Amino acid sequence: YPVIIKASAGGGGRGLRVCHNEIRLVSAMMTAKQEAEAAFGNPAVYIEKYLEKAKHIEFQILADAHGHTVHLYERDCTIQRRHQKLLEEAPSAAVTTAIRNKMGEAAVKLAKNVGYTNAGTVEFLLDKNGVFYFMEMNTRVQVEHPVTEAVTGVDIVKEQLRIASGEKLDITQKDVRMTGHAIECRIIAEDPANNFAPSVGTISHLSAPGGIGVRIDTHIYGGYQVPPYYDAMLAKLVVWGSTRDEAISRMSRCLSEFEIEGLKTNIEYQRKILENAYFRKGEFSTAFVPKRMNGAA
Repeated sequence: YPVIIKASAGGGGRGLRVCHNEIRLVSAMMTAKQEAEAAFGNPAVYIEKYLEKAKHIEFQILADAHGHTVHLYERDCTIQRRHQKLLEEAPSAAVTTAIRNKMGEAAVKLAKNVGYTNAGTVEFLLDKNGVFYFMEMNTRVQVEHPVTEAVTGVDIVKEQLRIASGEKLDITQKDVRMTGHAIECRIIAEDPANNFAPSVGTISHLSAPGGIGVRIDTHIYGGYQVPPYYDAMLAKLVVWGSTRDEAISRMSRCLSEFEIEGLKTNIEYQRKILENAYFRKGEFSTAFVPKRMNGAA
């Protein structure tokens, strides 16, 4: 102990339960099995070691059908609420060159050993002692892929399409370089002051930020009606800076200019994350939101 229980069929970070003793383990096991059966038609669950003060680090990979696999270095996805990502950045302030090389080699080795072909992401947990553990692999392009594109200059979606067409990767591992720092904030229709409850309604006013080093991926517009049926994410706001401090400053400016009226959003909450002293020092774990942002909504 402690251990963590999660559904084997998927579901991302939803439904994770931490158990510190046998009594809690039995209760959590029964509840998790029932939820897994109802959600996925599969009652099987995993029991894994729970890492306290861990960081969530993932490696983007590309693998073609000709035996070539490369990684595009890491993204730090540690800032989460209810095990769902809020903010991602690349590179990670916590990953040393030595750890980065080992994690990248492990990600590539995993993909090659299973004959993987596609863009994909190998996800790890990194403990406070610098030891990393494999968590899962996502066999797709993820929400946070733009931060990797920003620091490497590699168009991941383009490469995925080329791989699917049977073409060879035209880059080697030596070609991949990271330049500067990128941050992505997920702009979500939710109310942080009400336990991040989803918010629905019509967007009465929308004004998005812009400028050098700023990218916004979104589907919304003034008059758009946010329904209750789908994921509540409204936009991905991505910035690049020559340093982490510059990226933080640029993101803070963009968030201050981002106006979405007609429903609740987490824009102001994201600003408070960036203002947090622990975040700015890079001293945070997956428990950052409940431990360091309590009352910040």
